[in-house]
Amino acid sequence: MTIAFQHHISLQPFNTFGIAASARRYTELADLAQLPALLEQLSSPVLWLGGGSNLLLRSDYPGTVVRVMLKGIRLLSDDADGVIIEAAAGENWHDFVCHTLQQGWCGLENLSLIPGTVGASPIQNIGAYGVEVKDSITEVICADLANAGRSVTLGNADCRFAYRDSIFKQHSGRYLVTAVRFRLSRHVSGKTGYGDIAQQLQNMGISGTPSAQDISRAVIAIRQSKLPDPAVLGNAGSFFKNPIIPRQQADALLAQFPTLPHYPAGEGHVKLAAGWLIDQAGLKGYRDGDAGVHAKQALVLVNYGHASGNDIAALAEKIRATVLARYGVTLEAEPIML
Repeated sequence: MTIAFQHHISLQPFNTFGIAASARRYTELADLAQLPALLEQLSSPVLWLGGGSNLLLRSDYPGTVVRVMLKGIRLLSDDADGVIIEAAAGENWHDFVCHTLQQGWCGLENLSLIPGTVGASPIQNIGAYGVEVKDSITEVICADLANAGRSVTLGNADCRFAYRDSIFKQHSGRYLVTAVRFRLSRHVSGKTGYGDIAQQLQNMGISGTPSAQDISRAVIAIRQSKLPDPAVLGNAGSFFKNPIIPRQQADALLAQFPTLPHYPAGEGHVKLAAGWLIDQAGLKGYRDGDAGVHAKQALVLVNYGHASGNDIAALAEKIRATVLARYGVTLEAEPIML
């Protein structure tokens, strides 16, 4: 099978930061039948690209970029309590969430409007408003790139999910996610206690038990009020993870900063709100040239038009150094930086 490659292709349309960078060689994977022939024609380095929403390009990519465009949604099983549904890796995440809600299937509503693709969701173990995608994933279908692209199915436990982490990040470059299977319920979980969801539902005039679509609409409204649209202002969503620190360290910080938002994070550990740390360090709304910290959400770094990947990375390092000096807490970036 002949694989069509393009050379010196701009990646600016394919990363949500809108960074002007190019790929030495570029192709798209829209059919799994193409994969064996494609693998025969690849040499390192290779970047398997989804929606480009968790990526910061610091320079032109010296190898081959393969944009994963696999499509398709299949209902695998259906019973009185719920369904198992499979979505291909190239499906748009938010469109997929909307599809499940339209069918009356619950579980992903708190993850509405997260940018990216279905294939990226298990890699990052995406999460928002008290929900992580691992809670709904039953299996991830992958091509094992270390074994000639052989198809493997990893169960939930095999994926080694953790906070914004998984086996796919721990063994970066080994597995290409081709599809994800989800177990969704017919009964709404009603997780409205995190963030501003309950208040937003009240503002929307919704009382009693909200539907999954009500929760989705509330989440969308909150995200749109706080987070910039990447199509308008380049960004990759939350740039830093919420740091998890030992309880003893957290207690010392809370004694000094009693309003610091914090959450249980397993035995002996506490999760802090990275956005609060950045905001209180005086960096919310900070701008250096076209690289800036969003004025409404300190977790979001933005490209005001012509920032380079190195400009964004330098700003991120300034934030890390400032927060470390003020609070003794090290922030970790979420996006992959290349």
